[in-house]
Amino acid sequence: MRILLVEDDAAIGDAVRDHAVADGHAVDWARSLEQAIEFADVAEFGLILLDVHLPDGNGNAFLKELRAGGNVTPVIILTARDKISERIEGLNNGADDYLVKPFDLDELAARIHAVGRRYGQRPTPVLVSGDVTIEPAERRVTLAGQTVALTGREWAVLDRLIQRLGAVVSKTQIEEALYAFGSEIESNAVEVYVSRLRKKLGRQQIATIRGVGYRLGTP
Repeated sequence: MRILLVEDDAAIGDAVRDHAVADGHAVDWARSLEQAIEFADVAEFGLILLDVHLPDGNGNAFLKELRAGGNVTPVIILTARDKISERIEGLNNGADDYLVKPFDLDELAARIHAVGRRYGQRPTPVLVSGDVTIEPAERRVTLAGQTVALTGREWAVLDRLIQRLGAVVSKTQIEEALYAFGSEIESNAVEVYVSRLRKKLGRQQIATIRGVGYRLGTP
């Protein structure tokens, strides 16, 4: 999933970004509302992690503008203030979840997973193809009943294919799930991860549509 992190605290931002990237997400880190608006205008995100108190304004104002403009991207608010009134304000403005600083990074990862599960619009809760079973909500893959271990980036590629099950997904669309703004994109990264997935799941599971992209499942 591609995540927009809006956070001005360097230590918190570093920790959240590194943890999310290790979990297979691509993270764009905006350190101000102005930068967050720029990112949101040019990229599509699966989730926004939003600090409330920022150097150039309040995150709730940004959230209200998003919702007023029809942007339904899930938002988890991150704040150091634990006032009930602030929680209510954030939720009323359209936030999907709320986490108070300091928080445990594993809990944040679980919240990200939960929000993705609720809003991922999966075509079906369980996908079965031959001996392969994929449970997107649990990020679990089995082959002939045995668990298949996937790295974070391997799952990110598979997840992007699952989102468009049966349709062709271009290399560029897959790269968007792997890389944030400013990241150096390896020319053959997608091919490498697709090859690894085929070795683990079976070559027939992912079809190459030459010159177009890749497809998981039948049309």
